[in-house]
Amino acid sequence: MANSILTKISPLWKLPSSTLIQPSRSTTSKHFNPKYKKHRAQKYLKIDLPDTNEDDSKLSPEKMRQKMKERGLMPPRPWMERPFYISATGGVFEGYVPPEGDGKASLVSTTRAKQTVQLLEKKSKSMMAIRKIKSYDEDFDSKEFCNEAQNIYIKAHESLANNDKYALRKYVTEKAYPEFRHNSLLKTIRWKFLDSLEPPRVVHARCTDIVSKENIFAQVTVRFHTRQQLAVYDRFGRLIHGSEIVAKDVLEYIVFEKHLSNLYGTWRIHDKIIPDWAPPKDPSKLTRLKPEPEPVSVVVEEEVEQPAIADK
Repeated sequence: MANSILTKISPLWKLPSSTLIQPSRSTTSKHFNPKYKKHRAQKYLKIDLPDTNEDDSKLSPEKMRQKMKERGLMPPRPWMERPFYISATGGVFEGYVPPEGDGKASLVSTTRAKQTVQLLEKKSKSMMAIRKIKSYDEDFDSKEFCNEAQNIYIKAHESLANNDKYALRKYVTEKAYPEFRHNSLLKTIRWKFLDSLEPPRVVHARCTDIVSKENIFAQVTVRFHTRQQLAVYDRFGRLIHGSEIVAKDVLEYIVFEKHLSNLYGTWRIHDKIIPDWAPPKDPSKLTRLKPEPEPVSVVVEEEVEQPAIADK
């Protein structure tokens, strides 16, 4: 019986090759397409990584220089240099002093007469500054500049009223930008330029150099006497300043600045001169929280019992 079973089961080496399962060799590290094998190998670059455990303090200066040269590093410098660009000055140099009562007072007053004489003395410096500006900008003309300054003045205030921060930076300097935007958050501004009571005119001009003699800035003060409308609303829509119906006469002295050494420099609003004799501004109606009423404390006086006195 056993012999019959052995004869029925034949050994594996005697079975036909078609009945055996031959294992096939497959690796996942190779690409299935042998084409462009060389190009794929060139994608990987062998990089010599730096030894993090190496102590640089024990290396000699020559060895350190050799290692930095191999890595393409520049030697460190004992000082720190950072390039910076000065696009505007930090203030007004030799600011214009407006004559007392300008636009209202007459020439009869003694203070006005003294200031007129001082302005005539300072006029020569302004003429020299304008000549300096013309040496950099040949097309500069004080009369034509007044019209350009008025357009810059109007566009700057319209950008502020429209809350356009990017357009405002084109018309004001870095010093005047925070002063323009001060206290304007969450407020609605309605501003309108009506007309000019007097044509704008240049009253002051100065030039100065910063850091080097070739880096020159120019400042020109323009007098504006205009009629405007201004209304400011808070975040609740309440009127806190001005009116959209009533127009007011405004006398202002605006300082415009330009970087003359910069080929692409433009005239921008830099500051506003407020004279000492100017009347104070009307206070704004600010919105405040109504304070809670304080609790009323009732003081109860306790009666002090007096000891009884015996009759004599």
